[in-house]
Formats: sequence, C-alpha cells, structure tokens
Amino acid sequence: LGPNGAGKSTTMNIIIGYLSATSGEVIINGHNIFEEPQEAKKCFGYLPEIPPLYQDMTVKEYLDFAAELKKIPKKDRKSMVAEAMDMTKITDMKNRLIKNLSKGYKQRVGLAQALVGNPEVLILDEPSAALDLVCKEDIKRYLQIYLERKGTIIITTHEESELSLCDSLYVMKDGRLHQVDKMLRGDLLTARF
Repeated sequence: LGPNGAGKSTTMNIIIGYLSATSGEVIINGHNIFEEPQEAKKCFGYLPEIPPLYQDMTVKEYLDFAAELKKIPKKDRKSMVAEAMDMTKITDMKNRLIKNLSKGYKQRVGLAQALVGNPEVLILDEPSAALDLVCKEDIKRYLQIYLERKGTIIITTHEESELSLCDSLYVMKDGRLHQVDKMLRGDLLTARF
C-alpha cells in the first residue's frame, strides 16, 4: 500500500529484475534475481499495472507466445494455457483479437499470462486498477483460487477489497517499507513506523 509516487512500482521492477537495486538483494525461492536471473524468473509470474499485450494477436496466440517465452515444455503448453484461460474465465475469448477486447478482458488476459506455467509466486502491480466492480470481484476470486492452489502473491493495490487476500501488509512511504499489523476481523489496520 502507499500513495502514488511512494516507490511501489519501482520496488516491483527491482523484484522482477527489470531495474537494478542500489543496495540489498532480491532472493526468490533461493535464487538471487541479479546473480541467477533465469532461475529466479522461472519461479514467478508478473502482471504490471498496464499489461504489455500484443493487440494483433488472439488471446490464445498471445498465451501460447507467453508460454514459449517462459520456456514451458511443448508437451505442457496446451494444458497450462487452457488452465490459465479457464481460471480467468477467458476461454470463450481465445480466438478474439486482443485489440477487440474490453479493458476488463484485457486485464484478465494479462493475469492469465502471469498464471501460465503455474508460478510459485505471483507479482501483481495494481491488478484491478481502473476496472469495474464486477471485474474487480472476478480478479479477486481468481487470486483466491491461486492462493488456495499455490500460496504466494506480492501485490500493490489501492483496493480495500483486495486487502482480505493479504497475510502481511506493508505501507510504502518515501521509498521505504513499513510493516502494518492487520486484524482480519473488520480489517482494522494499525501501522508501525
């Protein structure tokens, strides 16, 4: 959590290895993102705030392409793409061009891309930003299913409803993380700074 400009997206870009850090290290499932980037990147799926979708591809073509980039073995690609489409409820859209989809469906395609390959960690930068209430609830439901199957999501959000997914909360202020205690009953938040 944190105000705009606090450093949330920058931190996400450091975690995924897109930006280098001035100090510290990022370890994902035992792999340093800067020393073993390929091994670390195999462990996570990433959804940026604005998904980088190829507008002239169909949904299925794009997800097949993402599976190929992730070096998922050919024998597993079809089932993993189908599972990601099923989980995000976009199977009916698989033959449609991405440019012809609504913003909500484009966001679902982006989330499906992050899910392809069954990553151990999902890293999501405001996954439901600017979506209508139905899409926000759908995405929250998909994330709950993922948590039940896998278990780890790192998420930046301004959506209070998404806080119920969290075991730990952090507020970013001036580029620094501060842990927050969260009581599940009533979602009472108390910050320790």
